[in-house]
Amino acid sequence: MLHKPKIVVIGGGTGLPVVLRGLRDQNADVTAVVTVADDGGSSGILRNYINVVPPGDIRNVLVALSELPSLELDVFQYRFNSNDQFFAGHAIGNLIISALSEMRGGIFPAVQELAEMMKIRGHVYPVANEPLTLNAEFTDGTTMSGESEITAAHKQIKRVWVTPANDDGHQIKPVPEVLEAIKEADQIVIGPGSLFTSILPNLMIKEVGQAVCESKAEVVYICNIMTQKGETDHFTDADHVRVLNRHLGKQFIDTVLVNIQPVPKNYLDFQQWNEISQPVRHDFQGLRDLNCRVISSNFLRLRDNGAFHDRDRVVAELMNRLHQVHE
Repeated sequence: MLHKPKIVVIGGGTGLPVVLRGLRDQNADVTAVVTVADDGGSSGILRNYINVVPPGDIRNVLVALSELPSLELDVFQYRFNSNDQFFAGHAIGNLIISALSEMRGGIFPAVQELAEMMKIRGHVYPVANEPLTLNAEFTDGTTMSGESEITAAHKQIKRVWVTPANDDGHQIKPVPEVLEAIKEADQIVIGPGSLFTSILPNLMIKEVGQAVCESKAEVVYICNIMTQKGETDHFTDADHVRVLNRHLGKQFIDTVLVNIQPVPKNYLDFQQWNEISQPVRHDFQGLRDLNCRVISSNFLRLRDNGAFHDRDRVVAELMNRLHQVHE
């Protein structure tokens, strides 16, 4: 390919920065679209006190695409000790993002300025310029608001949707640059990340979901390696795709990356990684019935007694797909 391929990665949580760090070093024009519906931890406290978009996911994405020396990134990521009562648990980067949001009148201009300061290779776009609230309906018919509360409820989720945090009923407008990036993309990557609380909050903004569905780019879903407590217990890989398709009202996932390397049972520390349940089961026939191309391989990286995606293998596969599609 003569032009730099345009890759849009949509998500949030801890999975998104892993893929972005690998894509940063490829000859590609990378755009990260990041959820603004997180309300847990430091992000949630800042959101409640100064009504800013939760900065945690954005902070990690900026670091993943930054070319600053590691010392400066370590300072940006530094989290105060719990005995520093005033700053307890806050990451310096979260405070900087919150301050810039206030100075510049919104999260979007703040992140663009910070991206320049941090020598970002690519683009980081919060999906909307305002904090959003995630809502869920469970299979028992009850509903709940707030990402951390939904996850903590440990009930089976039927569907999710987003509303403005100030709850005045106005229609959520995505950042125009997000829609533009999706329209121009050669490849759209979804995941890895929490299905209901990191990925769907982006796609549930009507115009964003619509743009992804209408895109001519190949839509690649990186399926999670482990199921998540209170979100995807007992899910197969095909179940993940079914939920995505159902929320957007059409079969829009073209290709699914599936890890088939077994996760050693005795390796995982379920206390440290308390949100994981068990390895995602495979249903290749189910995926084919959903018109998905399935790429199954060893995408597993074991570290710190947890199961993660191997960045280099995932990125190699994404680049491989790009070249095959555009040859």
